[in-house]
Amino acid sequence: MFLGMGRFQYDENIVRIKPILSTIEFIEGTIRWEDIIRIVLGNVVMFIPFGFLGWVFPKLKELKSLLFSFMSAIVIVEALQYFTRMGICEIDDVILNTFGVFLGWIMCRFLENKFARFVF
Repeated sequence: MFLGMGRFQYDENIVRIKPILSTIEFIEGTIRWEDIIRIVLGNVVMFIPFGFLGWVFPKLKELKSLLFSFMSAIVIVEALQYFTRMGICEIDDVILNTFGVFLGWIMCRFLENKFARFVF
């Protein structure tokens, strides 16, 4: 996460704490749709697999536990981006990433309900 996607160390620490506004500003300031899709949609899709963590860690099967654990971890990652200057600490990243986990959790529950009759 810190070294991928052409990351470099910024000259100063950057934090964006206005929810949704920084994403809207990014979209307005971006010329290519590919960049918008890659960044915005990527921040959601990349975290969908975390919604399936309940299969590996049963304590994370409940949505509340999963989201609390994930949000705690992602806030730490965002803070590390701020302190190392290897990215921008953005509240929108936390929101979009958490939404991806939520979508993954919904998909996980759907699959469990759909294929419950095959278990045992």
